[in-house]
Amino acid sequence: MKKVSLCYAVYQNVGSLEELYLRSQKMLEANFPQLDYEFIFVNDGSTDGSLEILKAIKSRHSDEHIKIVSFARNFGQMAAIMAGWRFASGDAVINLAADLQDPPEQCVSMIREWLGGKDIVISYRESHATTLINKITSYIAYRLMLPESPKGGFDFALLSRKALDAVLTIKDRNRFYQHDLLWVGFERAFLPYEKAERKAGSSQYNFLKRFGNFLTGYINVSYVPLRAMTILGGVFAAFGLVYGSSIIYAYFMHAVPFQGWAPIMMFLLIIGGLIMIMLGVIGEYIWRIFDEVKARPTYIVNEVF
Repeated sequence: MKKVSLCYAVYQNVGSLEELYLRSQKMLEANFPQLDYEFIFVNDGSTDGSLEILKAIKSRHSDEHIKIVSFARNFGQMAAIMAGWRFASGDAVINLAADLQDPPEQCVSMIREWLGGKDIVISYRESHATTLINKITSYIAYRLMLPESPKGGFDFALLSRKALDAVLTIKDRNRFYQHDLLWVGFERAFLPYEKAERKAGSSQYNFLKRFGNFLTGYINVSYVPLRAMTILGGVFAAFGLVYGSSIIYAYFMHAVPFQGWAPIMMFLLIIGGLIMIMLGVIGEYIWRIFDEVKARPTYIVNEVF
């Protein structure tokens, strides 16, 4: 009997967990009675009682299909996703949000694609009940990081055991797993869906957190910032060489150079600012190299139920 693992990264989702479990169970039992299944809830250091709710669900329903992994503290969504995948024992693993914005019913089409032979099934957001600024920034981020991905972006994905094992061989600490799913190859399918409006709680991602995730992901998948610094430095060096040549020519021709501090200050400020930006970009890469070299675990498990 083939087995499907549904993995949920849980952080401050106390209001949606009961419905999430019931809808997920109903979806599987109604559509795939021939499949075994398991639910893996990774509690990412929630402080709102999410862990207690999960243990109550497991106890109330006496469900041996439920596995709860609880972190020692909050380690972030990416760490929770990776933990869920590593604890999964299924022939296929589905990653979906614990806030019900990813409807469990979408898994029906995804599982059917997997049973039909696809190794990776990606559900991309055709519409998203969020603010206009979030839609715009999300679109820009995905165009920069994953130009080959669907324009709506995606978090909701199914991986066959073969594809999951390949993804888990990637040891990057600062990662953008959407890029990993496309990078490993294998036969893929893309399915549109409407990301639902949040029913309980509020998003834990403000603009700064979203920008931080974008920066981490972009630096992980792209060398464009470093290449841009090289090109920009070359352009300014060429301009400086031309301008320097004109000064030497004026010196030998006894021409009076332009008198004034404004152009000098302008160039000093521009070049000084560019140097600081370049040092900052280099520092971002060095910081991540340092983080990789330390090789600390990405998460620490406190308890497993």
